[in-house]
Formats: sequence, C-alpha cells, structure tokens
Amino acid sequence: MKKLDIAKVAKAIELDAGILLPDLQQALEEAKAGMGRVTTPEQILVRQARAKTGLSQQAFAERIATPVATLRDWEQGRFTPPGGVLCLLRLINKHPELTQELVCA
Repeated sequence: MKKLDIAKVAKAIELDAGILLPDLQQALEEAKAGMGRVTTPEQILVRQARAKTGLSQQAFAERIATPVATLRDWEQGRFTPPGGVLCLLRLINKHPELTQELVCA
C-alpha cells in the first residue's frame, strides 16, 4: 500500500474547498493514527435528553432557553454545558415530559 502524504491530501482538500482549513492536517493525522472522535458523557447526555423529547434542535433549545448554536456546540462536544444545565438535562432524560412544563414557565 502506498504511503499517504497527509500534507498533500490536506492541500488538495483545501484547494477543492477554496478555503484554508487550519485544523485539517491535524485531523487527517489523527485519523491516520486511528484516533477517533472522543464523545464525552455530557455530550451523550445532551443528545439523549433531546432525543427522548422528540424535539428538533431549534425546539429543544427554545424549551431550555438556550441559543440553538449553543445546543449544537454541546451536542458536538465543542463545549460542555454548565452544571445547572447538566442537572436539567438529567431530569429531562429521566422525565422527558418535563419539557412541557418549560413551555409554561
């Protein structure tokens, strides 16, 4: 098997995309090394709580009074929700019907 030139691949992807992607080479090197994406327990909790309610990201974000971009960041693991939100998410995860109460709040 031919040795993969990460720098060359990254450059080709950037040329194709038409923009510079600063973290691309590192991501490709991690993928080549077999390092996968790390999923945190908090990230799983956010996803599970929303999934159990059956709400879209937009609707769920509105229910918990959070910008949808912040919810996306939590679901994708870019940021961890604050402690109070984690507590709320644990409650929603066990009792999804509680989100109905948040509509009236």
